[in-house]
Amino acid sequence: MTIRRATPEDVPAIVQLVRDLATYEREPDAVKLTAEGLHAALFGQAPAVFAHVAEDGGEVQGFALWFLSYSTWEGVHGIYLEDLYLRPEARGRGLGKALLRTLAELAVERGYARVEWSVLNWNAPSIAFYESLGARPQEEWSTYRLTGEALAALGTPADVPA
Repeated sequence: MTIRRATPEDVPAIVQLVRDLATYEREPDAVKLTAEGLHAALFGQAPAVFAHVAEDGGEVQGFALWFLSYSTWEGVHGIYLEDLYLRPEARGRGLGKALLRTLAELAVERGYARVEWSVLNWNAPSIAFYESLGARPQEEWSTYRLTGEALAALGTPADVPA
C-alpha cells in the first residue's frame, strides 16, 4: 500500500476513477474530463491542480485531487480537496485515511490553515468516515455555484454604448 504524488502515467487511471465517482454520485453522464485536459492541469507549465494516488499491488486504487485555497482571515493557504475516491473493493483498508493523512501532513508542514472539502448530504458512509477522523461540517455556510447559462450571462460583457 503506497500513497504518492500522481505521475503522468497515472492520468488514465485517475480519469477512470473520476468516471466511477460520477457514477457513484448518480451523475454518470456529467463528466467532461479528458486525459489530455487532466494531464495539462496536473503537469502543464503552471499546474494549479495536484493529485495523489493510493496504490496497492502495483495498481492505482484511488486518488485525491486538490488545489490551494486561501484564507484572508488566517492569512495563509489551505488545501481544497476536490475529489477523494477509492474503488469499492479497495475501501476499508486504510487507503482513504492515508490519502487524507498525506494532505493533512502537507498542510501542517507548509503552515496551511485547513484541509476542506464538500460531501453530498446523502453520502452517509463518507460523512461517517470523515467525522471519524475529526472533520466537522461547516453548517453555517452554504455552497453557491454559477454555471451554465447563469455563468455565461454574468460573464459576458454587456454592450457598452459608444
